[in-house]
Amino acid sequence: MTAKIAHARLLCQSLTIGALILGALPAHAQQATGKSFVDDFDKIDRSFWYVSDGWNNGAHQNCTWSKNQVKAEGGMLQLTFAEGRSKDRNYLCGEIQTKKRFSYGTYEARIKSATGKGLNSAFFTYIGPADKQQHDEIDFEVLGKDTSTVQVNQYIKAKGGNEKLVPVGQGADQGFNDYAFVWEAGRLRYYLNGKLVQDVTDPSKIPQNPQKIFFSLWGTDKLSDWMGKFAYTQPTTMEIDRVAYTAPGDKCQFQGSIACTLN
Repeated sequence: MTAKIAHARLLCQSLTIGALILGALPAHAQQATGKSFVDDFDKIDRSFWYVSDGWNNGAHQNCTWSKNQVKAEGGMLQLTFAEGRSKDRNYLCGEIQTKKRFSYGTYEARIKSATGKGLNSAFFTYIGPADKQQHDEIDFEVLGKDTSTVQVNQYIKAKGGNEKLVPVGQGADQGFNDYAFVWEAGRLRYYLNGKLVQDVTDPSKIPQNPQKIFFSLWGTDKLSDWMGKFAYTQPTTMEIDRVAYTAPGDKCQFQGSIACTLN
């Protein structure tokens, strides 16, 4: 047997063993490629983050995603909502999403929301039809009609109805707050500024599919009952100071992380 043939056979055996191991893993684990990280947004890492640009999420959204509304400045990720014509929309807005999907673990972000009725400042995870998956989602959303609260919610196979409004204390647009959730197979916990504010233990209300991490700021003329009657006055910005994901069993990613205190 020549050295080349031996190497090829060993490579084939390795690939076969790898495929068998992968096949033995749950589908959930196979789809998740994201690992523990912390990002302080000194810059936007385009190999890690995808910046939405040139479309919108449907008729309910009155702005077009624009890469020009997304920037890192002063150690902050800034997403801006501003007047500007693009296609059939009169406003521009910003969104980023991870390129990889993440599974169970601890998700944390330090955020100052935008100001304005009819706006939504969101930190969430999502997977859906665009990724050839069922719609699963876990949300923190500050609705412009009342920035003294944040809404937590989750979707399982496109079914929502799990909303809860949590008092922020000061306005979410007046300063930075720490938003976190701990996602496990049989439990989903939401935290605000280190305090547990929602504890979900019903498996039918907990997403199962790995998801991408999103930050978005968008507006609406149509969903006034939910987000307030839209009234534009001037550009407004959502700021993200930090985001982190800690996989189960990994060390916490920064001092003060919820993951440092979990049992």
